[in-house]
Amino acid sequence: MGMQTGSGEGGFVADINVTPMVDVMLVLLIIFMVITPMLQSGVSVVLPSSKYPEPDPNIVKETSVVVAITTEGRFYIGRDQIQQVDIPQRVKGMLKDKPPAEQVVYVKSDKAVKYGAVVSVIDSIREAGFDRIGLVSEKEKPAPGSAAAAAGAK
Repeated sequence: MGMQTGSGEGGFVADINVTPMVDVMLVLLIIFMVITPMLQSGVSVVLPSSKYPEPDPNIVKETSVVVAITTEGRFYIGRDQIQQVDIPQRVKGMLKDKPPAEQVVYVKSDKAVKYGAVVSVIDSIREAGFDRIGLVSEKEKPAPGSAAAAAGAK
């Protein structure tokens, strides 16, 4: 690859200069790497596994009400830490303008959280007047070498 200097005929260069494109792509990659963790809504917990969870695309919406319980016993609605006694008022405030069909509260708790803590949160939600409650879990992964794993590979 040769380089053309200012002297000469001043014609067009047939070589493609990809350096600006690579620079732009690297900047975009860095932006996406920084922004992607921020897109996760709510608090991260290790969800319990279930063989047949029903996927609900409404869980990831900004307008959905997700109550999270961490292993330390902290309660969150979205990213905001709250006290358990404040859950009914907070849920009422978030769901008051929604139609009854969309008034769903999702509860996601760490798999190490005691059952009693989950039940008390559900009671708090029912105290607010909402009976449509979804318990969030992730799909159980089949053990390697099992019949279910072999069937899924076919």
